[in-house]
Amino acid sequence: MNYRELGKTGIKVSEVSFGTWAIGGSWGRTNDEESLKAIQYAIDKGVNFFDTADVYGDGHSEELLAKATKGKEDEIYIATKFCRQEDIHDPNNYSYETVRSYCEASLKRLQREAIDLYQIHCPATEILRSGEIFDVLDRLQHEGKIRNYGVSVETVEEGLICLEHPNVKALQVIFNIFRQKPLEELLPKAYEQGVGILARVPLASGLLTGKFTKEHVFEADDHRRYNENGESFNVGETFAGVGFANGVELADQLKWIAEGRPSMASAALRWILDQKEVSCVIPGFKNIQQIDSNLQALETASFSEEELQKLRTFYNDQVKELIRGAY
Repeated sequence: MNYRELGKTGIKVSEVSFGTWAIGGSWGRTNDEESLKAIQYAIDKGVNFFDTADVYGDGHSEELLAKATKGKEDEIYIATKFCRQEDIHDPNNYSYETVRSYCEASLKRLQREAIDLYQIHCPATEILRSGEIFDVLDRLQHEGKIRNYGVSVETVEEGLICLEHPNVKALQVIFNIFRQKPLEELLPKAYEQGVGILARVPLASGLLTGKFTKEHVFEADDHRRYNENGESFNVGETFAGVGFANGVELADQLKWIAEGRPSMASAALRWILDQKEVSCVIPGFKNIQQIDSNLQALETASFSEEELQKLRTFYNDQVKELIRGAY
C-alpha cells in the first residue's frame, strides 16, 4: 500500500481507501457479514481510511465501521458526514446545537472519542457562502469532538468557496474520467493551499468498470434506479450525471484504457491517482472481491502523456455536454 498526506491534517491515508455508502444502503441488497469481512480484508491489505455518513443506512455503516475497527482506533482513520438528515437549506440545520447533536450521535455509533475528519455533507451553496457553519465546526474542534473538518461538495464553485476558509482541511469531490472539471482550477488551488482531496464516485457508479449493458436493471432500492435523473438528490451522485444509457455508450468508447492493465476499473482509478493533488480515491464495496478489484489500481500502469491527452479530448468532445446539473 502507498500512503499520501491528507492535506495539512497530519494524517497519511492509503491511496486507495473506501467509501461505505454501498454497505449502509441505497445500492441494493447488503450483507453485514460480507461487509465486515471485506472491511477486515481491506485493513489487512493496508487500507487505513474509510469514509461514511450518518445517513448511510441511517447510521448503519458507522456501526459496521465501529465493529470492524474496534481496538484499532489509533490506526484506522474514519471520516463521517452530517446535515442531510434534515433540510439542507435550513440555517437551523447548521446551528451549533444541531450539529453537536449530529456529531455526538455519530461518535456514539462509531464508538470513538473524536472524529478524524468531520465533513459537511453536500450542503446548500448559500450555507457555505454565509460561512457560519465553519465557526460551528471550529467550536467542535476546540472541544475535541472532531480532529479535522472538511466539506463534501457538489460543484467546483462550492469547493472554491470552502477554500476561502483556512481551517477546511479536506474537500470531497466527484472526480473521475467523466468528471474532469476539478482539474482546471479547484484541484490546483486546493493543492497550493495544502487541502486534501478525496475523490468520490471514482467509477461513475460502476459505469467505468465497463460491465454494464443498456439492458441492465437495478434493484428498486438502488439509487442507480431511483435517482438516475436526480429525483432524490443531486443528479451528479448517480452515474456522474451523464445518465445510464449515455454512460454505457461512453464507457464502451473507453475500453481501450484496460489494454495492458488489469481491468477497466483499475485503469479508471489509476487515472485519478495519477493526479498529484488527490489524497485518495474512495470507491464503494460490498464484498472482498470488490475490495480486491479496486486495490488492483495500485499495481496498474500509469497513463502516458499521449493517453492523458486522449482522455482530455474525450471528456471535452464527448462527455462534458452530457453532464446534467451544476458541477
